Amino acid sequence: MAHTIEQFASECHRLLRTEPGPAGRSKVSALLQEVLKDQAFVAKNIDDSTPERKILYEDPELGFCILAHHYKGAKESSPHDHGPSWAIYGQAWGETQMSDFELLEAASAENPGKVRKVRTYKLTPGIAHVYNEGDLHSPKRDGSTKLIRIEGINMEKVNRFKFQAV
Repeated sequence: MAHTIEQFASECHRLLRTEPGPAGRSKVSALLQEVLKDQAFVAKNIDDSTPERKILYEDPELGFCILAHHYKGAKESSPHDHGPSWAIYGQAWGETQMSDFELLEAASAENPGKVRKVRTYKLTPGIAHVYNEGDLHSPKRDGSTKLIRIEGINMEKVNRFKFQAV
């Protein structure tokens, strides 16, 4: 069955409205994994001209955003969380090595927080993973990748603290 961004967004809205916490996010993650199997959906929403961050849908009631990401070439991010929000990463193409971190020392506006790596795993095409509020993680890509990501709120409007692996 072919999916559309409108249908996908509507179903995400329904799931998050019914269960706004981690249980609803888990259901959205499972739905995203199904949508990622639809190559026509992926091709329509992420192509070679897609920038690193493109908002495909922003929910006017709940505030969540569905984004397309096309990272060209290798890229590594520092450990981070999503501030007061959550995120679901869905791998559409390529491979992301994701690391999870344990908080050792809280961050502040003046000082980065201290974190320790606890595990590393791969996100491959069709895999989605939920990061709830406070979940510290960092993606590493050895080559180009494409993702569909869902943010609980538009992260362009959020200032976040920095973290440093020790």
